Order: sequence, then structure tokens, then C-alpha cells
Amino acid sequence: MTKADVVNEIARNTGISKEDVLRTIEVFMDTVKSSLEHGENIYLRGFGSFILKQRAEKTARDISKNVTIKIPAHTIPAFKPAKEFSARVK
Repeated sequence: MTKADVVNEIARNTGISKEDVLRTIEVFMDTVKSSLEHGENIYLRGFGSFILKQRAEKTARDISKNVTIKIPAHTIPAFKPAKEFSARVK
């Protein structure tokens, strides 16, 4: 399902115009990105959480050059679904 499909589905179910739904989704995604950039997690009860995960430094291997490289510690964004959400998908 694409973003356009989501917009169409929400517009059809709510009667809100597609333009308003698209604008709302865009603002939601910008809010999530901005919050994570500032180190703030987002918790949506019953749906899930947008969180930041810390990855430790590790040693990896570049097989094309046959050398060992160090990957520094870094932070990545992640989504952790709520129990109710996971139960419905199973």
C-alpha cells in the first residue's frame, strides 16, 4: 500500500478531501522526523512507538577489498509495534 492508497482510503472513510488528508499525513511524518531528530520518542497507544535505537561500535569486513573496518556507534530510527497491533497482524 502506498501513501496515495492510504490517503484515498482515509478520504473515502471519513469524507475529508484528499488534499486535507495528504496535508495531515505529511505534517504527521514531518513531526515524527523532527521529534526523532531532537532525540524524542513518539508513543501512540494501541499502535506503536517510533523510537531511537543505539547501535554499538562493531568490527566488520569489506569482502571486496579483504580488509577489516570499524563501524562507529550510531543511532537509528525504529518502529516498535504495540502488543495489540502485533496480535492483529499475526
